Amino acid sequence: MTALIVRKATSADTESILRIYNQGIEDRIATLETEAKDSSYMEAWFQDHQGRFSVVVAEREGEVLGWASLNPYSHRCAYRGVADLSIYIERRFRGQGIGSSLLESLEQIAKENEFHKIVLFTFPFNQGGQRLYLKMDYQQVGIFEKQGVMDGEFLDVMIMEKLL
Repeated sequence: MTALIVRKATSADTESILRIYNQGIEDRIATLETEAKDSSYMEAWFQDHQGRFSVVVAEREGEVLGWASLNPYSHRCAYRGVADLSIYIERRFRGQGIGSSLLESLEQIAKENEFHKIVLFTFPFNQGGQRLYLKMDYQQVGIFEKQGVMDGEFLDVMIMEKLL
């Protein structure tokens, strides 16, 4: 098997990022979003993720297997050093260490861009995601009860963080 490559995403990756993100929406395990996104949405999203708010992809033999991004936590200047995290892995490749490689790369980019902390929001029932986050030294800091509604049901959201 050829080596996994983690690199900064380019605009040529947006279709793969979109496909993998839409899998996460369909699977109902990683986001409160319920409707698939389209290419124009992803192109605008990608343009907002340049500079400090970077996107990385993991690829093998030219196929994007997953992606992760640093997102604005707040637009208030007091939170300039805090980034929110998104990470999505192609269904067929979950649980194979790709998430760890993506997070390692993204954390390095965060440090280079003067972030001191990364926060993330996950569903308490997303056991695969939590295994990854705990392995990478993220700590649970709380639960937002009934934070959102998906498919007519209230869902709690777990907050995790890592100081860099």
